[in-house]
Amino acid sequence: MPRFAVASETSRLREVLVCPPDHYRWIATNAVARRTLAVSAQPGLAALAAQHGELCAALAGAGVIVHRLPAEPHLPYMAYTRDQAVVTPWGPVLCQLERPQRRGEYAPVLDWHAGQGSAFWRKSSAGTLEGGDIHLIRPGLAVIGASGGRTDEAGAAQLAGWLRAEGWECRIEPFDEHFLHLDVVFCMVSPDLALACPEALDTGFLGWLAQNRIRVIPVSYGDAMRLACNVLALGEGRVISARAGTAVNAALRAEGLTVLDPDLSLFTAGGGGPHCLTCPLLREDAAR
Repeated sequence: MPRFAVASETSRLREVLVCPPDHYRWIATNAVARRTLAVSAQPGLAALAAQHGELCAALAGAGVIVHRLPAEPHLPYMAYTRDQAVVTPWGPVLCQLERPQRRGEYAPVLDWHAGQGSAFWRKSSAGTLEGGDIHLIRPGLAVIGASGGRTDEAGAAQLAGWLRAEGWECRIEPFDEHFLHLDVVFCMVSPDLALACPEALDTGFLGWLAQNRIRVIPVSYGDAMRLACNVLALGEGRVISARAGTAVNAALRAEGLTVLDPDLSLFTAGGGGPHCLTCPLLREDAAR
């Protein structure tokens, strides 16, 4: 059995990888960050550390073991650990990041997993592939977003082929690269419930979700671009969602979910929320 394994987005989260924002700064690699940089000065490190600390405290308080990837000075977006690798039931898959400013993140991720005795199941080698576009909806069912920006058709097809060879159904979903990653406009919150921005997604995808008995809470375009759709399911009816996403958080609570809402405004302003800031390493449905 692999050291780390994940089979869905929504079963109980047991271990997670984060990266302290020791060298974080906004960089103009996506539409959200460009909009922020046009009107705001760079955030202070103390404020960043305090917000990231809120996220880690919420995780630890939910019984999740929090592992930390050492930050490197020349890689400011390492804090978004979702993109560097995705963990599957057969172990982690090393992704191939598209932006030049982030490509070097593969090296510390390889070193960290080696230090944990965690072997990579596969390594992306065709096109580009980023973890924010990969959603293991439930055991046997996945979707990979392919905007042609962060994840392209070749990268999505390679991973889809590996999953299909294991008997999984895997949909490749095109969307506009304006939205950065699929997890900006779609995230699972429980086994049969998702957040989704209908304005950003094809009706065919929404129909596919319905066919797979997944109900959708609609999220507006404005809220999606403020990363309100970008949440982390902890399992057992619990979700981490950024505090500023008040409308989404109210909708989640109305569904009976427990919402943990750390202030993550400095990170959502850079283009990533709780989903982006975390790489699940071990979930209950894949645990030994």
